Amino acid sequence: MFSVIFPGQGSQLVGMGKNLYDKYSLVQDLFKEADETLGFSLSDIVLNGPKEELDLTENTQPAIFLISYSIFKLIKEEFKINLNKAKFFAGHSLGEYTALTSAGSLTFNDTLKILKIRGKAMQSSVPKGVGGMVAVLGSEIKVIENIIDENNDKYECFIANDNSNGQIVLSGNLKDLEKMMIDLKAANIKNIKLPVSAPFHCKLMNKATHIMSDEISKLTFNEPQNTLISNVTGREISNLNDLKNLLIKQIESRVRWRESVLLMIDKGISQFIEIGPGKVLSGLIKRIDKNVKVSAINSEEDIKLININE
Repeated sequence: MFSVIFPGQGSQLVGMGKNLYDKYSLVQDLFKEADETLGFSLSDIVLNGPKEELDLTENTQPAIFLISYSIFKLIKEEFKINLNKAKFFAGHSLGEYTALTSAGSLTFNDTLKILKIRGKAMQSSVPKGVGGMVAVLGSEIKVIENIIDENNDKYECFIANDNSNGQIVLSGNLKDLEKMMIDLKAANIKNIKLPVSAPFHCKLMNKATHIMSDEISKLTFNEPQNTLISNVTGREISNLNDLKNLLIKQIESRVRWRESVLLMIDKGISQFIEIGPGKVLSGLIKRIDKNVKVSAINSEEDIKLININE
């Protein structure tokens, strides 16, 4: 059995999808529709940059969705490979919206618009230069949780992403993160400040939660064709009401990616197919369980090599 997974922010690259765009009218049509839906040329930013424009969260989120969804549709319609036979769909943070759209729960246009709003809301929740994120490498989740708990009188930091064995991401105000980095260094735990301008997936995103709560309530969700795994719980999403609430909670909640992958493996998944730019999730899954089959699909050559274990 296999699962289809979709990447989140950090996988973007100027020129991503260009080879597919140049060759396939289906991809060109989706890019054109995205530009018309959003009222500006997202396709030009994706294909030509500049990087600074693409890296703006309000552009990054719809851009990664556009590429991932274009590849998904190409696989389905041009190559006649039905990825909706997958037991599960899952995505990392904004990738959860790509999973929803690919499973038929949201329309392409609605997802583009909501991700533009989501990116802008998340970016503006905290003034630039106030918040940030830090990657912690080679440690375990319990160790990091203990450091945070034992020092809550000194600083307030949050686990934003539980990505894989040995990769955890923290969020918080920069002054708090810097204090925690000193403690991590003293404990010989490797940590790296990430090049992001906001502290995603923690309570500092509260302003964005309110905005997204209003916007999500306006959307029409259909019953998804595939079972979706929630970032917030690391469990299967049981109904549409839960789905809406979990998407709202996702803004401030820890991304439980490691738990999500372990759940899918426990439910019989032996193959993961990552659809979208880069291969970040494929790398994380290999760290979680090196025995499962993983493939990252973002070129025509990759698509031709798809071999599904049903």
